[in-house]
Formats: sequence, C-alpha cells, structure tokens
Amino acid sequence: MFFIYILRCCDGSLYTGYTNDVEARVAKHQAGEAAKYTRAKRPVELVYQESFETKSEAMRREAAIKQLHKQAKEEMIRTAVMNVE
Repeated sequence: MFFIYILRCCDGSLYTGYTNDVEARVAKHQAGEAAKYTRAKRPVELVYQESFETKSEAMRREAAIKQLHKQAKEEMIRTAVMNVE
C-alpha cells in the first residue's frame, strides 16, 4: 500500500509527498531528516492522506496535487475533515 500525504508546516505552508509508511515518514519530517523543504518549517502536522494500491498511482496523485493552488488543497483538507466528522 502506498500513500500521498499533506503536511501543514509551522509557517502555514503545505507540503505534499508520498510514502509506503505515513507514520514513519511524518516522524522523519519532524526530526528534520526528510525533505529539505520541511526541515526549517517544523513542527509539521499531518492534515491529509489517501491510499493507493501501487506506487505509480500514488506518484501520479502526488504530482496532480502539487499542481493545485493552496486554496484547492485547503478545500481538499476541509472536505476530508468534514467527511470524517
């Protein structure tokens, strides 16, 4: 199983990535051992994730999300939170 995830950084920016272990990847971001982008923007908070059967599906979705404006990403996050509640 593969996942895309969105992190909210301490400055309010959003970071999108993919992994096969969300919990471990977020821990690496928190420790400053993952993406250079998040290293100076800690702490980070996991605010969104989706799961996929294949790595290629996850990577395609990650690329599509990275093309979105921040407002569209925020709407995805809000919609996902509303669907959980």
